[in-house]
Amino acid sequence: MVDGDCAVGPSPMDLVLMAVAACMAIDVKVILEKGRVPFDSLDVHAEGERRQEPPRSYRAARLVFTVTGVPAASRARVDRAIELSREKYCSVLFSLREDLVVDTVIEGG
Repeated sequence: MVDGDCAVGPSPMDLVLMAVAACMAIDVKVILEKGRVPFDSLDVHAEGERRQEPPRSYRAARLVFTVTGVPAASRARVDRAIELSREKYCSVLFSLREDLVVDTVIEGG
């Protein structure tokens, strides 16, 4: 159920942000698996900042990646997987406006 007031389900704008987070998470998972980087779990928490004036589009998004079980020697490969998703592979992100600022953070270990 989609709800404009978020009373019984996410709003369409929440779904846009969720789609970016899900797309990037899938990209990162696939990249790490192809690179044989072991990990236990991958979660993404997304927050967005919308413009005050109509059409109230997102002007910024913050995605916090929590990746657990990654060997310390492979942390740079997690960073690279997220970078590749953000800069090359995430089709949802590339379907949005070019002036959307997306900040990514990695947590866990």
